Amino acid sequence: MAETIATWFVTNLQGSLAREFIVFIVSMLPILELRGGIIAGFALQMNWLPTFIIAFIGNLLPVPFILLFIRYIFNILKKTPLRSFVDWCEKKADQKSDQIRKYEYWGVFLFVAVPLPGTGAWMGALISVLLNLNPKKTFPVIVLGILTAGIIVSILSFGLLGRLGVGA
Repeated sequence: MAETIATWFVTNLQGSLAREFIVFIVSMLPILELRGGIIAGFALQMNWLPTFIIAFIGNLLPVPFILLFIRYIFNILKKTPLRSFVDWCEKKADQKSDQIRKYEYWGVFLFVAVPLPGTGAWMGALISVLLNLNPKKTFPVIVLGILTAGIIVSILSFGLLGRLGVGA
């Protein structure tokens, strides 16, 4: 799914935005995150290192805001017609929280680091907030998880596909 959505962004934004900006935007979005950004960079024939750095920064940028403000935002949104969306997000996070609930910070790391559908920094941060984990301890764990996921996805996208070092 992430590949399809990332490809849509590449197809529809290529030519009107800089490749780097496309990777950055895709990496900031929930669901796509770093995985989608790296896939987009690969599709845009960027070198792997700039793709990795831009996708990492794009994926990391929303995390502090989620850790610090998501409860406040959710409380406001629960008083609007978006209440069902907030309920859905909380339910989805709760369904995926077993690993984090059991292992706490190691669970957050693994949840973010393993690049599977439904995992990543957005959901890892949301679950950690809902489980009342300390944001100051959670943030560096998420950073390491994003780095690990980025390495895995870069190897899969650029290395195994024979594109390591291919530029524009």
